Amino acid sequence: MKRLIAAAILLMYICIPIQSVAEDKIVNLLDGAPYVDNGMGKRKLVDEDHILMMQAALKPGQAVPQHNANSNVHIIILDGEVIINLSGKDIVAREGDLVPIAFKTPMNIKNKSETNATFLIIKTPNPAQMGE
Repeated sequence: MKRLIAAAILLMYICIPIQSVAEDKIVNLLDGAPYVDNGMGKRKLVDEDHILMMQAALKPGQAVPQHNANSNVHIIILDGEVIINLSGKDIVAREGDLVPIAFKTPMNIKNKSETNATFLIIKTPNPAQMGE
């Protein structure tokens, strides 16, 4: 788990020029996962022109609805297990897995397990820059 988080942070630092680190900007991804009772819980971690990074959380039975990827996406599973459907094909993604998803790929994500699941969603570039 620590290696996974370190890899995500490294990816973020490679993509984002940072002048300095402010303590109030530090987020612990393992504490305070954004679970909600209805639908997908999420929180934005980074929102820059070239990258959007969010953390999503699904309780058992919850799902991210069907949609088309609005940027190039990478999903990193932090905890639990989800089923990611890409263009009609189910992929089981577990803690530590990195799933690349191409722009405009039809997709949805479901937590069909009996435990909570949380994951990072990294979009490059930020969908706001995609011109759609």
